[in-house]
Amino acid sequence: MDNLATTPVDRRVLDAMLPYFSEQFGNASSATHALGNDAAIAVAQARCQVAALLNARDREILFTSGATEANNLALKGVAEQVGGGHIITAKTEHKAVLDTCKSLERRGFSATYLDVDRHGCIDIDALERAISDETILVSLMAANNEVGTLHPLEAIGALCKARGVLFHCDAAQAVGKIEIDVEAQGIDLLSLSAHKFYGPKGVGALYVRSRSPRVRLCPQQDGGGQERGWRAGTLNVPGIVGLGMACQLAAAEWPSEAERLIALRCRLRAGLSRVLLGDELNGHESRRLPGHLSLSFGRIDGAELLAKLRGIALSLGAACSSDSPTPSHVLAAMGFDDMRARSTLRFGLGRFTTEREVDCVAERVAAAVEHLRGADLDLRPSNGVDKTAVV
Repeated sequence: MDNLATTPVDRRVLDAMLPYFSEQFGNASSATHALGNDAAIAVAQARCQVAALLNARDREILFTSGATEANNLALKGVAEQVGGGHIITAKTEHKAVLDTCKSLERRGFSATYLDVDRHGCIDIDALERAISDETILVSLMAANNEVGTLHPLEAIGALCKARGVLFHCDAAQAVGKIEIDVEAQGIDLLSLSAHKFYGPKGVGALYVRSRSPRVRLCPQQDGGGQERGWRAGTLNVPGIVGLGMACQLAAAEWPSEAERLIALRCRLRAGLSRVLLGDELNGHESRRLPGHLSLSFGRIDGAELLAKLRGIALSLGAACSSDSPTPSHVLAAMGFDDMRARSTLRFGLGRFTTEREVDCVAERVAAAVEHLRGADLDLRPSNGVDKTAVV
């Protein structure tokens, strides 16, 4: 139930990767022999597979270690290439974007952090007002990792295009789950991670538009000049092959998979309805990721609830912040107090989630919530006597 943090590697992806650990172990930069050439061919094929999923050109795909590196390369690479200016993002972005913007601010760049409404949606008019003559880049995610809300990419892209501003999209949670089309949505740079859609961990990509406009970046690490000189380092051939296969599978299967996940999500929510106190859905009701469900359970501490759910993988929010004592910055930006944030669980349904698992989890979570609320009632003062007091 935590497929938003990561996903298992699809067996078909693993099968494609395995030869490149042993029999076909060549370095893709070694052009003087067959092993190196075979690796280079495999990388080229994967580049085409990633590009096809995004409706991009293969030469516009740069391989990275994941979306965090891709986000850093996109934001810092554009900022340093231009040499100064203003960046716009939102308060609900992933830390990989927010912390990168903070880093750029310390180096003299300016940044605007857009507010969101109670559903996690930005105001397009507010975005338009925030764009100035100094703005060089807008960075807004496709889908929020904590609450599942989808941003209107096509509207954002059209606005950025009209104002002559680059549009970067952190699509780590969206690629392979919803339609992403960099041309139709006007995206100039896009970050993704393989492990969010049944590929391996430690590999991702950055899409960099090559025309209308042609985007230029400053490299963030020096070395052997791989990836057109923008991302030096020996290519992770097995990981790249896995990313390519994950993209190929997603391109063929995401529409039917999304439909199935929406049905499972509705089934899970219905199964939990008896313990939901009013409007406890976090994020937009319909404009959300297919397999994403974020719920707040009133009068319940989320950590205590998790402790009663041994054997079930769930999270309190973003995986990268799961060990932080600070309540969710996403829910805070949406206007919710700490109490609601601390009572929130995030359910992430995936390709291999079954109806039986959904029903089992719904029953166990509901029972645990009822038990904790019952215990809370038992400890409340009755006739002036506090049952927690020591006599």
